Amino acid sequence: MDTRTRVNQALKQAMKDREASRLATLRLINAAIKDREIADRVDGETGGIGDAEVLAILGKMTKQRNESARAYEEGGRLDLAERELNEIAIIEEFLPKQLSDEEITEAVKAAVSDTGAESIRDMGKVMGALKGKYTGQMDFGKVGPMVKDQLCQGGNC
Repeated sequence: MDTRTRVNQALKQAMKDREASRLATLRLINAAIKDREIADRVDGETGGIGDAEVLAILGKMTKQRNESARAYEEGGRLDLAERELNEIAIIEEFLPKQLSDEEITEAVKAAVSDTGAESIRDMGKVMGALKGKYTGQMDFGKVGPMVKDQLCQGGNC
């Protein structure tokens, strides 16, 4: 079952259970997915978006909420920070299990060897391979420096 179907089923269940905060978060997820589909239609694509794109949207939503929660905590608005953290928990139900640091390191090494990357110029190929295989399972903002370090070990920087 794809992620979008799981979100819709959870939305219906939240309506039945009268869970207002969960329902609001699930509606935000659906709205983000529909916005992306509309943007793609303007670009000429009519087929809808795939599961990988939905996972990327969910990852982006999680990252945004983490940043907001941090800002609210710094500003002393713990009630708003808690609400953001609750939304993160709901969104993460639909994301695949996040890889550990060791698993990420192994994935980076495998991607470097699989793509035949030899220098920093090949970083795009490596990142593309990782995004194709591990979308939603790792934070690519943190992975980028790891790929760069791996490629620079041979002194090709």
